[in-house]
Amino acid sequence: MAIESHNPYTNEVLHSFPAFSAAETEQILAEAYQAAAEWRTTSFAERAAVLRQAAELLRRRQHELAHLMAIEMGKPVRDGRAEAQKCAACCDYYADHAESFLADEEIKTEGGRSFLSYAPLGVVLAIMPWNFPMWQVVRFAAPALMAGNVGLLKHAPNVPQCALALEKLFHDAGLPPAAFRALLIETEPVAGLIADDRVAAVTLTGSERAGAAVAAAAGQHIKKSVLELGGSDPFIVLADADLAVAAQTAAQARMINAGQSCIAAKRFIVEASIHDEFVALVKEHLQALHYGDPLDEATDYGPLARLDLAENLTQQVADSVAQGAHTELAGGQPDLDSPRFDPVILTNIRPGQRAYAEEFFGPVALVLSAQDADDAVRLANDSRFGLGAAVWTKDLAKAEAMARQLESGAVFVNGLVKSMNELPFGGVKKSGYGRELSFLGIREFVNQKSVWIGEEKVEEAKTE
Repeated sequence: MAIESHNPYTNEVLHSFPAFSAAETEQILAEAYQAAAEWRTTSFAERAAVLRQAAELLRRRQHELAHLMAIEMGKPVRDGRAEAQKCAACCDYYADHAESFLADEEIKTEGGRSFLSYAPLGVVLAIMPWNFPMWQVVRFAAPALMAGNVGLLKHAPNVPQCALALEKLFHDAGLPPAAFRALLIETEPVAGLIADDRVAAVTLTGSERAGAAVAAAAGQHIKKSVLELGGSDPFIVLADADLAVAAQTAAQARMINAGQSCIAAKRFIVEASIHDEFVALVKEHLQALHYGDPLDEATDYGPLARLDLAENLTQQVADSVAQGAHTELAGGQPDLDSPRFDPVILTNIRPGQRAYAEEFFGPVALVLSAQDADDAVRLANDSRFGLGAAVWTKDLAKAEAMARQLESGAVFVNGLVKSMNELPFGGVKKSGYGRELSFLGIREFVNQKSVWIGEEKVEEAKTE
């Protein structure tokens, strides 16, 4: 079976890779397991030197990496360069902070000395998606490697060249080759890898369905797992917000990666008094965006990564309209044989519609009307997802109170929801569990070991 690199803009097959055989996969796993025993003995300084060199290479190769992302999954090159730069910053961040994040922590107990120590688990299997083919990998790899673990990457099958480019980059940075390998395999062998005792943990970013399967397999074999799954992020706009800035940011937030982002704003929950004005402003911004070749610097958004993704989104929109949603901006697929999907705005979103309950993984803005702040929170929480959320209001005290009520892994007030090195990233409910990034991210795949040392007692010598 072959794993194909396919350009969604030109419909051209770029490269076909034979999938690794069972014997090849076994050899890579065996070598990774051996490398884990050696890499864990390295110092933080040695690991940091590798990560800093990786950061340097990411910056030096940003144009090459952006080109690969453009041709394999349709990301405009300027966005691809920004992604490579973000990966570099992540490598530098953990090179700078890993040692302090994993330093022993003294804990006061009833006697003697007690502390918490952190030790690597070993081989971490990462199952990563295509939408941010560099960033999703690096945000797992940088903390995992700095913690002393090694990584096996099972990347999405439509971005094999991105996977191999990252493997080469880490090797060129000085990482022992077996400590980070890309597995060009289909989905079927993944269960066997999770079951193997040499794999210590698994992390997945992907769909709810994939997350459930991985969680079940990890649970069956008692493996630590971290899941970052889908989202239907609410973007709440109250009547006192700076509407011009909120609307401009809303359009930007919906069109991140052509809407193919777990934390792209998807549900715009707007106070009734400003609903129509907000919709008009967002529509104006979306209509100004330019579709085109991802390799063109002037392109604002390219095609969706695959034709089936566009087809699924088209069906979701059609079903929602049939169920009562109103079309305020009719974009969608100009050509049903193409993955191009232009921005859509739907209003009159109600329970019972697909638009109310499902994640729309593409450039469709769903606008809901709220009576007030309390109603906005109610609507935001009436979702099985809980990844990110945004609140727009000039009343910061009210915004903070709302943020505490929102059921999500992150809330941004008067700003664009994004992942950043300093803040933990992850979700609740069907958006997954566990955290990436920050000090919490590097502590996911370590043994958090409690050590208690009692005071030595010296018995007095007995004399006759």
